[in-house]
Amino acid sequence: MSISGFPELLPTQRFAELAVLDRLRGVFELHGFAPIETPAVESLDQLLRKGEIDKEVYVLRRLQAEDSDTNDSGLGLHFDLTVPFARYVLEHAGHLEFPFRRYQIQKVWRGERPQTGRYREFTQADIDIVARDVLPFHHDVEIARVMAEALSALNFLPPLRLQVNNRRLIEGFYRGLGATDVPAVMRAIDKLDKLPAQAVATQLVDDAGLTAAQADQCLALAEIRSTDTSFVERVRALGVTHELLDTGLAELAAVLDGCAELTGGRVTVEADLRIARGLDYYTGTVFETRMSGYESLGSICSGGRYDALASDGKVTYPGVGISLGVTRLLLPLFADGVVSASRAVPSAVLVALPDEDARASSDGIAQALRARGIATEVAATPQKFGKQIRYAERRGIPFVWFPGGGGHAGHTVKDIRSGDQVDADPSSWTPPADDLRPQVTTKD
Repeated sequence: MSISGFPELLPTQRFAELAVLDRLRGVFELHGFAPIETPAVESLDQLLRKGEIDKEVYVLRRLQAEDSDTNDSGLGLHFDLTVPFARYVLEHAGHLEFPFRRYQIQKVWRGERPQTGRYREFTQADIDIVARDVLPFHHDVEIARVMAEALSALNFLPPLRLQVNNRRLIEGFYRGLGATDVPAVMRAIDKLDKLPAQAVATQLVDDAGLTAAQADQCLALAEIRSTDTSFVERVRALGVTHELLDTGLAELAAVLDGCAELTGGRVTVEADLRIARGLDYYTGTVFETRMSGYESLGSICSGGRYDALASDGKVTYPGVGISLGVTRLLLPLFADGVVSASRAVPSAVLVALPDEDARASSDGIAQALRARGIATEVAATPQKFGKQIRYAERRGIPFVWFPGGGGHAGHTVKDIRSGDQVDADPSSWTPPADDLRPQVTTKD
C-alpha cells in the first residue's frame, strides 16, 4: 500500500515526467546553465536558518544507532533546493566562475498534510544566477525569459500565466502611502488568493495600521494586471510617489519588455501587482505561475531576486532564480487523464520467435536494431504469430518483426496499428521518429 503524500507513477506517467525533465534540461543548457546536485540531507542548522518552516522538516535518524553515535544527528531532508544551493555557493565559491548559472532537478521532502498539489515527496526544477557582491538587473529579465521558454517547450500542458511583480515597486508604493509596517502590508496582500478583498482590507487596517483609504489604495494597486508596460501609467494614476516605486516600475517594465516576444500562445507573461511572495528574503523581481483550469493549485512555478542568497561575512552573493514544481504540475494532470504517454514500454519493436531453436537468430536481429538506437525486445515464447502480435498490442509495442528463413523470403516488419507489413533489413530499417520512444499524449 502506497504511503500518503509519496506519489508513485505508472510507466506511462513516468515517461511523460521524463519528457518534461528532458525538455527542461534542454532549454536550461541552451542558455548556459550548468547542472549540480546536492545531498538529500543538510544540517538542521542550515535548513532552519530562516526559521520559516521548521515543522515541515523530516529529521534523519538511523534505527540501529547507538546512543553514543551522533554522526547522523542534526540532519534533515531538504525541503527545497534554494537552502542547499546557498550552502553550496559558500562552500565552492573558490571553484566557481561568477556569475554562476546553475540548474538543479531533484526530489525534496516536506512534512505537510497531503492534499491536491501538496505532497511530502516531490520533484523540483530550479534555475538560478548568482554573482559576487553585485548582480546586474538584466539577469532578472533573463531568468524570466528562460523559464518562459522552458514552459513553452512543454507544449502538451494547459496554458500557463507567468506572473511578475517587483518588491521595490510595491514597497515604494506602500511607503509613499505612509505605511509604517510594510512587511505586514505585504503579508496581507499576499493572501488575496485565499481571502476576499474585504477581509484583506480589514487585515490591512487591523494588522498593518492603515486607514481605510490607504487600504483601498493598496487593493487598487493589487488589481492592476497587464501583458505590456501599460501598467506603469495605471500605477501613476493612483497618485502615489516614492523613489523606490520609480525603481520598481522601471525594473518591472524591463522584464515585460524583455519577455514580449515570448508571451502569448501557451505561456503568457504578465505584470500582476497582486503578487507579493510572503518570504522576506525577496528584494526585487518576484514570480508566480498559474495553470489554466488548475488555478486552485496556486502557483506551480515561483521565485524572485534575493540580494543576499548567501554571505560568509566578507562577501555577499546576490541571486535571482525560479523553481518549477514538476510533481505539483503533473500529478493533477495525470489524475484527470489530461497528460499521459503513447505507450507503457520503451520497446518500439517486438521480434517474433518462430520456435525455440530460432531464439539466437531473433536475439541477433534485436541486437542489430538496438545498435542503431531502436528499443527492441524478443518474444518471450514461440507461440503462434497471432498470439505474439496480441502480446505486442497489450504491451503497446507498435511493430512486430518477423525473421526471414523457414519459408519466409526475407525479413518483414508489421505495423500492428495499421496492418501494413513491408520487407525490412535490420541493418537499415528505422521506425518513424514518433515511434522511436514513447511520446507525451494529451486528452485532446
